[in-house]
Amino acid sequence: MKQSRKFIMITIMAVFLFGSLLGTPVTAQAEVDTEAESAILVDAETGDILFSKDADIALPPASMTKVMTEYLVLEAVENGEISWDTTTEISDYAFSISANNTFSGVGLRLDHEYTVKELYDAMAIYSDNATSIALAELVAGSEGEFVQMMNDKAEDMGLPDAQFVNSTGLSNSHLGENYPEGTDPDADNLISARSMAILAYNLVNDYPEALEVSSVPTQEFEGHEMLNFNWMLPGMPGHIAQYTYEGLDGLKTGFTELAGYTFTGTAERDGTRLISVVMRTDSVEARFAETQKILDYGFEHFSKEMLYEEGYQVDDESTLSIVKGKENEVEIASGEPIESMIKNGEEDLYSVQLELDEEVLNDEGALEAPVEEGLEVGQLVLTYEGELDYGNLTSDDATISVPVYTADEVERSNWFMLILQAIGDFFVGLFNSIKGIFT
Repeated sequence: MKQSRKFIMITIMAVFLFGSLLGTPVTAQAEVDTEAESAILVDAETGDILFSKDADIALPPASMTKVMTEYLVLEAVENGEISWDTTTEISDYAFSISANNTFSGVGLRLDHEYTVKELYDAMAIYSDNATSIALAELVAGSEGEFVQMMNDKAEDMGLPDAQFVNSTGLSNSHLGENYPEGTDPDADNLISARSMAILAYNLVNDYPEALEVSSVPTQEFEGHEMLNFNWMLPGMPGHIAQYTYEGLDGLKTGFTELAGYTFTGTAERDGTRLISVVMRTDSVEARFAETQKILDYGFEHFSKEMLYEEGYQVDDESTLSIVKGKENEVEIASGEPIESMIKNGEEDLYSVQLELDEEVLNDEGALEAPVEEGLEVGQLVLTYEGELDYGNLTSDDATISVPVYTADEVERSNWFMLILQAIGDFFVGLFNSIKGIFT
């Protein structure tokens, strides 16, 4: 009995040691266990979603609302409606918000000219609410009109659950009688983690210069030091430097009692940029700890891979038949590469299928000459056979596809050759009919 127990113990230890040497793929590939109520992680180039937890629940974003304000200000600068050197005075409404110590603010002055650049920096770095209002009034004439612009842009971007009621992220109830016209006095901004990720995706791709400001740890504003609320930035001073995350350069924090602690972060490492969103965490520290978990998961377990190069041809489907042409067939190939974020060890779970466009083919599935080089005849569709597929930010359809084109030009046969082909086809058809009768 003792020998039997000893043998069992030795066997268990051997299995344990063997497993330790080989590693534990299931654990290594496990998803993030985040305490955030809602979260998402995406690749900023492809829009591929790498992780998602209840990402379609609309929640208050707090000051992450300012990402949309930033976008519209940058768009106005790009369109020439304002410039960074444009100056403006702040309204009594904006001054009242700036003078309220319960809100983040740099202490704006009445009867003083501020440049757009000064106001934007204070909004993006210090999450200043009054400067957000001042910019909204400058761009649209009033915050109410600016809110309409925010919601219109949300519709253009495809943010179905976004509801903007002011430019700052505060509750309208905090604004007293100054809540924007056309909104409810007790309303809050609402947005899901998915929509917040789409908004951030558009900002960093359309206006990457926004990261030059969001990555600033500290900056002076009229003798006042603005300390970025994003503690994960490299270069943060004092004890908060412990939260620094390599490659992180944005984007926006937020907090209200209703929203909890929120954060939209973005970091770039080795040419790969990821965007993360965590909503409704319990503390300042928690929003950064949960963000680190999610970003670590993305950088450690995913890599951008070239799955199929441009010019790829599917085996046994590399040509299409041609009728009435000088050639009987033409080669077809993909016109673009297929690149995607791939989870480590899952490269073999991807394949492609050729889907032809029936509108360019005849009833027999052939092309009719003349055929131009570069004629689009279908698409290559990427298929994933793994367990988790969160889809893509930029499309309701998670399918990734690229166009397939003809590789050569095929001219139409002259009339004499067409007659010979028709005669040949006639006798082939007649022969097959007679053969069928006797069969």
